[in-house]
Amino acid sequence: MSAFLNHLEDDRGNSARTRNLRLTAIRSLFSYAALQHPEHALLIQRVLDIPPKRFDKRTITFLNDTEIDALLAAPDPKRWEGRRDKAMIALAVQTGLRVSELTSLNCADISLGTGAAVRCEGKGRKHRTIPLGNPVQTLLQSWMRERAGRPGDPLFPTRTGRRLSRDAVAQRLNTHTKTAVNRCPSLRDKDIHPHVLRHSCAMSLLQAGVDTTVIALWLGHASVRSTDAYVHADMSTKEKALALTTPITTQPGRYRPTDKTLAFLDGL
Repeated sequence: MSAFLNHLEDDRGNSARTRNLRLTAIRSLFSYAALQHPEHALLIQRVLDIPPKRFDKRTITFLNDTEIDALLAAPDPKRWEGRRDKAMIALAVQTGLRVSELTSLNCADISLGTGAAVRCEGKGRKHRTIPLGNPVQTLLQSWMRERAGRPGDPLFPTRTGRRLSRDAVAQRLNTHTKTAVNRCPSLRDKDIHPHVLRHSCAMSLLQAGVDTTVIALWLGHASVRSTDAYVHADMSTKEKALALTTPITTQPGRYRPTDKTLAFLDGL
């Protein structure tokens, strides 16, 4: 089994992350086999004991408020696609929806007015509802009025009425990023893809002081541990923690009391 995992990396060029995913699937199979074939318990246990491979985790890329504003200003408001893209990007940044969740939205999934929210189906067919802020609600209200779709129609369609694909969303985002660079040069140094909008949402919530358990529910994470990556990426949170600590003012070296202090102690 180890030879197969090494083959994935050495011959097929798979990353350590992909290797670990394959190992997870193999472990699931052998855990089932352990119940069906106890006579092979020793071999099965050897497979289950194979550890995952460590790998370097990349730093999360996210956008600050200035970069988000520049990206939202990039779509052409005179074009139908521009108005659609601005509403789509604004919704993605505020809700942190995955690109698959974003493209699967129907018109009926948006509730406007009092208690405005978006409903989506995430990984594992888990449903969640995310509230909408006033700026995003205004954009969606205008877009849905122009869209004039039926409840089961896609919220963000193509010109022909079909759903946008993941690649189409990435392509539109790349186009608008190139435009936004003229207004915000810092975007040039960042690799912008749809998941960056999700990261940006999480970082905005974290920097606003929202608890990580709430962020995990907001994003639809299966575990709070998935949210830890945002804590590691946020320097402002670490700087606030540093500011709360008491600065060390004690001089280094061995303490030597003064004669006055020694005389006082002798007199006790």
